[in-house]
Amino acid sequence: MSSPAPTPIVARAALQLRDGGAATVNELATTLGLSRTSVENAVGALGDAELIIEAPAANGRGAGRPARRYAFDAEVGAVVGVDIGAASIRVAIADLGGRVVAQQTFPGVSDERDGASKLAAVITDVRTALDDAGFPVSRVRAIGVALPGIVDDAGRVTASVVIPDWSGIDIGSHIRQAFGCPVAVDNGVRLAAVAEHHLGVAQLVDDVLYLSVGNRIAAGLILGGSPRRGIHNAAGDIGRLAFRGLNTETGQITWRAADTAAEVFELARAGDVAATAEIDAFVTELAHGIATLVLTVDPAMIVIGGGLSAAHGQLLDPLRERLQRNIGLPFQVPIAEARLGAEAAAHGALVHAFRRHSTAVYGIEGLPVPSVTPLSHDGSADAADPMTLEERL
Repeated sequence: MSSPAPTPIVARAALQLRDGGAATVNELATTLGLSRTSVENAVGALGDAELIIEAPAANGRGAGRPARRYAFDAEVGAVVGVDIGAASIRVAIADLGGRVVAQQTFPGVSDERDGASKLAAVITDVRTALDDAGFPVSRVRAIGVALPGIVDDAGRVTASVVIPDWSGIDIGSHIRQAFGCPVAVDNGVRLAAVAEHHLGVAQLVDDVLYLSVGNRIAAGLILGGSPRRGIHNAAGDIGRLAFRGLNTETGQITWRAADTAAEVFELARAGDVAATAEIDAFVTELAHGIATLVLTVDPAMIVIGGGLSAAHGQLLDPLRERLQRNIGLPFQVPIAEARLGAEAAAHGALVHAFRRHSTAVYGIEGLPVPSVTPLSHDGSADAADPMTLEERL
């Protein structure tokens, strides 16, 4: 009886089948530059882990029985990403190949009476999304959770001005008990930055400043290709301090010309003088704050997400010009609209779960995060998010 294949070889074979498609043992051996025996052992280990299935034989004219072909079985399990907010709860379900197969949006937790009922609502919504998609809980290998607040590396909420009931609570542990699988929790804006870096507009850019501009302003940093947490897990919690005119406790943006940002921007489009002046002042302050951050971390790209990112001509175009004026140095930092829109944090939570709990997800060590593929609004694979400003806010 042959000895088990070394883990790195098993992971290499799994990666090739997952990302490269079905193959025979000989094809794997040639592609990976390994001996046939090593690949046979790896295929056996992948079979034991229930990660592969036998694929249909390739068409060919050769005589004799065709060689067995193996395919990665992405449907054997699922990973769930959850974005928890006051206004909405978003759930994305991906197969083990990273393809998002279902997503659903529920009302947020703001109307729930206390921390326990808020947590119960999240758990119910995840179960509902799984049921509606036809996934039994037993197939869930890991869950990633994005939420507003400062979260430590173990998943405990240190502080949250949006959901204060959860401050000091180990939310990850409660969700893990409910679903019986590993759970990875992090700040929602940080995970939105992770999503834009992994599958959005900032792919292949290793130093990114992601700014969420909606009801509040918050930042996420990707430095050297990795999300920056900081020694106190507070990196990015700068809206209350870096941007003048916001609520100093919550970072909330207040508007005078109308009750909501969408209404203010609509008034400005209609020619309202007060709304236009308020937006102009807001963009000026936003550019000042971003310039401070740019000269602190010197990123290669700025990504603007959140509800206001859809206001192209009213926000992004003047912001580019004023940012350059504030920086006042002979270089430009490109500003891009976030590609994933309101779905960014849920997809970042998927990436976080795949990365943090890879061994639990795949049953083998060393398999990297897959290329997560989102759904478009019609259910097809497409990362674009065409929502308008009014829909995002």
